[in-house]
Amino acid sequence: MISFKKLLIILFGTSLFFSCTSQNESDSASYDVCVYGGTSAGVMAAYTAKMMGKSVLLIEPGKHLGGLSASGLGETDIGNKYTVTGLSRNFYRRLGQHYGQFEAWRFEPHVAEKTFNEYIKEAGVEVLYDHRIIDAETEDNLLQSIQLENTTNTSDMEKRKTILAKLFIDCTYEGDLMAKSGVGYTIGREANSVYNETLNGVQFHGGNQVPDGIDPYIIEGDSSSGLLWGINPDLPAPVGSGDKKIQAYNYRLCLTTDSTNMLPITKPANYDPSKYEILRRIIKQRDEAGWVQRIYQLYLRIMPMPNQKTDINNKGGFSTDLIGGSWEYPEANYERRKEIEQEHRTYIEGLLYFLGNDPEVPQHIKEQMNQYGWPKDEVQDNGHFPHQIYVRESRRLLGEFVMTEHHCRGTEVITDTIAMGAYNMDSHNTDRHVVNGMLKNEGDVQEGVPPYPIAYRSILPKKQECKNLLVPVCISASHIAYGSIRMEPVFMMLGQAAGAAAVLSLNQEIAVQELSGKVLKDTLKLNPLANGTPAEIILNNEDLNTKIEGDWTVSTKPYTGKYNVSYLETTAASGNHNPTKVTFQSAISKGKYAVYFYVTGKGRKDRKTRSKSVPVRIIHGMNTFEQAVDMENNEQKWVLLGEYEFDAGNLKIEVNASAKKQIVIADAVLLLPI
Repeated sequence: MISFKKLLIILFGTSLFFSCTSQNESDSASYDVCVYGGTSAGVMAAYTAKMMGKSVLLIEPGKHLGGLSASGLGETDIGNKYTVTGLSRNFYRRLGQHYGQFEAWRFEPHVAEKTFNEYIKEAGVEVLYDHRIIDAETEDNLLQSIQLENTTNTSDMEKRKTILAKLFIDCTYEGDLMAKSGVGYTIGREANSVYNETLNGVQFHGGNQVPDGIDPYIIEGDSSSGLLWGINPDLPAPVGSGDKKIQAYNYRLCLTTDSTNMLPITKPANYDPSKYEILRRIIKQRDEAGWVQRIYQLYLRIMPMPNQKTDINNKGGFSTDLIGGSWEYPEANYERRKEIEQEHRTYIEGLLYFLGNDPEVPQHIKEQMNQYGWPKDEVQDNGHFPHQIYVRESRRLLGEFVMTEHHCRGTEVITDTIAMGAYNMDSHNTDRHVVNGMLKNEGDVQEGVPPYPIAYRSILPKKQECKNLLVPVCISASHIAYGSIRMEPVFMMLGQAAGAAAVLSLNQEIAVQELSGKVLKDTLKLNPLANGTPAEIILNNEDLNTKIEGDWTVSTKPYTGKYNVSYLETTAASGNHNPTKVTFQSAISKGKYAVYFYVTGKGRKDRKTRSKSVPVRIIHGMNTFEQAVDMENNEQKWVLLGEYEFDAGNLKIEVNASAKKQIVIADAVLLLPI
């Protein structure tokens, strides 16, 4: 059997390059690292590998980089900002610079795409657009080359290309390179029994449900008339049982309320109002019950973005998710996938038109919908509609290690950490059935988790299957664990880890499975931006060397935007006269630093008054600087305390709540090397 080192010598130590017999030498090219898929993960993987000194090709089947983050998903699903590190965090900092703030977690699609393109330009990464994989060549468990066709002219054999690389990274949402390479993968939902889980398989206990009493038949009360569109006639399987069904896809919609930048929502071709009969009945039921129906509360999750734009997601029992429309997608050929994407687009455009124009929709709902239109300055080459369908889940690797519900909950711990997850275990609805004579959705799960580590081994195929492939998007995880992991900030972290792992493996001339997880973890920590920039220092209330004096309460309230799992707060109204302080401290190197204090969010149910002026002291050697932090009007953001030149030594940041009658919080401090 050929060793990994010997293969590298054969392929790249000589001029003997593999090529298809039907192609000329000019139709093939070789690189150290080939990244397939220009998603957010793909950009970060390619940037990292190139900045660490390797030749890199990034292949994007479409015309845009950034995937969902550059196609309408502007409301970042985080779970906890503490977990977002490295280039992923840097991405949101760069967006913040565009908007004149420290970080931006809500943003416009074109700004995100511009930012991704800047990474590629800075690193000098070569990008091949409009090409997709049609074949892969493997030998002795090593991926040697891939063959590509031009997506703009698939019949032109002359435009086909062969790409050779020492190491490949699949960053697509679909796992197409992974599948072509022949490694093991799975599709759909495992039964709970497979990994001893509780939230996998068929589920009816979640939210986004159709209200009770909605009749499922074309003629209400007449089962012989047939079912309404979109309802599965089969009986639902037992709760917890597995299947090959895929949770619903949609598009994340960037609309605008700015009339000067708006194109109207018009009736799409092939509009079929019968597809929205379920929604018509839901609206009618609530109207007859006297509901004040607001579309952003009931039918569309409308999240405000900068410049009067939105990110619109699924909301409730009938919305932008095309339930059942995604089942074929993972294994479908390219032509069928295009049809499925168009089916989703037509459905969503029809839904928006229905809400704004259907004769049976109440006038006040129409008026709400018709405040919105397509922004002229977004996605101009696709009719202002998002170019990337929201592939919430497709193929999933069956690799060296499988992340499960237990890892997300923290009941099973891993050591080869390359990124952190923190978002809910999240599955959108998968099917619709008739249950007890009523229409019900099936598959929705929303369950919170604490921050948890993600294993390096979860992006690795089994060694006996392929030794030079990394899969940081369609990672090795159960359906329900993947529902937490599958967030764009996490994909960027995993992409960066894959890029670094590729370089380290090539430098050591070893298979990716032989790379030490600790070495990779240390590399990411010491070089977090892949460009030699020193690592920033985060000080948290949970650190062992944080000194707490006086009357503080450890709070773990949900929905507060806390940094990590808890924060400290004083009790209200007592008026302490005893020392009540929290002191964050750390050893630092000589240099200039920007010092930030994190003001935790108030949460959905926390309306207590916070102090408007809290003294925060920066103590270094014989020098003390003091700034007042407004904890009432700043919320869930980093507040700049200033920029300072420090000598090497110990730095302290002291939060003084003494004599404050209103609530004071202490959560985290950031020391950012300049």
